Amino acid sequence: MTTPNLLTRPWLAAALGAAAVALPAGALYLSGSGRAVQAANPVATAVSTSASTATPAAAPSVTGLPDFRQLVESYGPAVVNVSVRATARTGRNMRLPPGVDQDNPLSQFFGMPMQPDHPAVPMRGEGSGFIVSADGVILTNAHVVNDAQKVTVKLTDRREFEATVIGADANSDVAVLKIDAHDLPVVRLGDPRGLQVGEWVVAIGSPFGFENSVTAGIVSAKGRTLPDDSYVPFIQTDVAVNPGNSGGPLFNLRGEVVGINSQIYSRSGGYQGVSFAIPIDVAMNVGKQLQANGHVTRGKLGVGIQDVDQALAESFGLDVPRGALVSSVEKGGPAEKSGLKEGDVILGFDGQAIDSAGQLPAAVAATDPGKTVTLQVWRDRAKRDFDVKLGQTTDENVVAASDDGSRAGRLGMMVRPLSPEERGEANLDSGLVVANVDGAAAEAGVRPGDIVIAANGTPVKSVEQLRSVVSGSKNHVALLVQRGDARVFVPVELG
Repeated sequence: MTTPNLLTRPWLAAALGAAAVALPAGALYLSGSGRAVQAANPVATAVSTSASTATPAAAPSVTGLPDFRQLVESYGPAVVNVSVRATARTGRNMRLPPGVDQDNPLSQFFGMPMQPDHPAVPMRGEGSGFIVSADGVILTNAHVVNDAQKVTVKLTDRREFEATVIGADANSDVAVLKIDAHDLPVVRLGDPRGLQVGEWVVAIGSPFGFENSVTAGIVSAKGRTLPDDSYVPFIQTDVAVNPGNSGGPLFNLRGEVVGINSQIYSRSGGYQGVSFAIPIDVAMNVGKQLQANGHVTRGKLGVGIQDVDQALAESFGLDVPRGALVSSVEKGGPAEKSGLKEGDVILGFDGQAIDSAGQLPAAVAATDPGKTVTLQVWRDRAKRDFDVKLGQTTDENVVAASDDGSRAGRLGMMVRPLSPEERGEANLDSGLVVANVDGAAAEAGVRPGDIVIAANGTPVKSVEQLRSVVSGSKNHVALLVQRGDARVFVPVELG
């Protein structure tokens, strides 16, 4: 039960899930763990103006803080503690508990000596969950129950049940459990689309094994995309959540569950003011598919994308940086069949505006495979519509991979046409190979051996074509560069 080692870089996310410890005979230790990455009304102000003066907005009056007692009393009993057991073997080939990585400095936090040839030892982890059906259906995080051999659910009335894992989806980090019980208290589900930044929210869970702990805060932002979490538009809050809170509900002040607490940003592995929750509509969609089919299907567009910055916006003639820039198109995929090409900027998907690249994967994933959707695309400095019939992803496929483009620099490089042998090796019909690069071109990320395929969306087959595009550009030129099998747009500032 290993997880990616991302905490070696500062300010990366740590999942909150199952707190894990070794269980020597006669002793039980509970501690936190984390995998790496891991309704107040909105304030309204008014400004009155006249022909000669403008009066500053009056400071909003604060009449009192919200009272969470009724919410906790009504819906707290539907929140459960989830404990997991597994067997781990210390040493080079051991299996680690949820959230522990042998190469992660946090592994030392659990007091687990990495000695070779030790026998298998029992491991235990703690997480949270909540009941969505009175007959014992429970939602939690996938990383809480990942590879667990035994899952136990404890209710607030101290009853305990062994749970069956109906299914778990690592891409969304959602899992469904089932216990043999009836007439259970259930939560009420809300619509996270109605959440507003600044709105009060409440978390209930088991941080560090302290069951049914209640914390509160506000919505800090919506639609956050995190590294390695392509399919989830997270709700960001400042609610205090810690290892063990994973899988617990996030409530609005109406007592409705609007999210599943899943990850935090932290240097220490503990709460530092930035928490993330999976929107409940995303989680419920995944949960229904897991119950019905045991797996999750998602729509597939078949493009590689990247964000549009100011330099790229100027290169493509956009008024402001927005949309998802297509840096590669999968051969034979839905996008290619519908006529999309590299250099297109996707501004809308099925009626939904796409302001940043991170919005597109979640929108595509939430759409049923086989559905025909309309894309609003910016091409040749004008908007066009494309109808695309979505394909279906598998665990190995990505909906729309995000590529990181290098920034800044001046154009300064020597190029030559590809030889027939190079065209065959690169699987290209044309392009210009970079023979030498210097100054700001190198700073922009261009390297010798890179292949320039297009400039400002125009395919380049000769040095003269590239020179013509550059001469017709004002401040920036966007080069589509292929390096190995990867493609990315590189904006270069022209001197």
